Amino acid sequence: MADAFCSIVFPAPCRVCGETLDRASRLPVCTLCLASFTEITRPICSRCGRPILSPHVKESNTALCQICLADTYDFDVARNYAYYDAPMIRAILLLKHGGVPPLGAWFAERVAEVVSPEAGNFEADVVIPVPLHRARYRERGYNQAELIARPLARQLGLPLRKDVLVRSRPRPGALRLTRIQRWSTVQGAFATRRGAKVDKLRILLVDDVMTTGATLDACSRVLRRAGAARVMALTVARTPAYSGQVPASASGAQPQDDDD
Repeated sequence: MADAFCSIVFPAPCRVCGETLDRASRLPVCTLCLASFTEITRPICSRCGRPILSPHVKESNTALCQICLADTYDFDVARNYAYYDAPMIRAILLLKHGGVPPLGAWFAERVAEVVSPEAGNFEADVVIPVPLHRARYRERGYNQAELIARPLARQLGLPLRKDVLVRSRPRPGALRLTRIQRWSTVQGAFATRRGAKVDKLRILLVDDVMTTGATLDACSRVLRRAGAARVMALTVARTPAYSGQVPASASGAQPQDDDD
């Protein structure tokens, strides 16, 4: 009743759809928008979490997509909360360009719920957000991955280490990149900060969106070279099936196509 009263006396628009908020909250997103996200459901690839579309694959804890059958990714396991479709795109843009910490915290809760049934696969020692290039960080004043990783670390009772990874080369300015371009632009783009120690640590690597998995793969390889024992990737959103091929140089083996 108090929320309803405040929403009438102090009306404010939903930052995603523009409609008047139906409740008073630190989260400036209406309940309809929060309910509009399309959650990723099983069956999924047991390694990268990609939805498996084959009608012959039902609930399974061992099914692998074609990309993971080719052993493309360096990280051990990845999971995602929802599809990167139109409602989610608007929410992620709000997080990226609006810097809304309560939205990051809400997403962190959803990600924690995703991994809860698989707690054994996600036992970790530290949470690390995928970093922004320093120029992009200066432009925004924050890292959207950290807005998710910080409350997630707090929920899981783990330390947050935002000082481990650095992005030494910025992402190209083009809004749309092909799969090959996505893989090539992140090669050598990340490094561990001098003096940062991850020896034998189990790491939860957190980002906002997984498109091809190239960024998470590049970060994982850097962390592994620095001595990390295990790297588990978590993102809020994942793009639907992405056309194109992964370059053979990414893993030494190239899948024939990108469809499950």
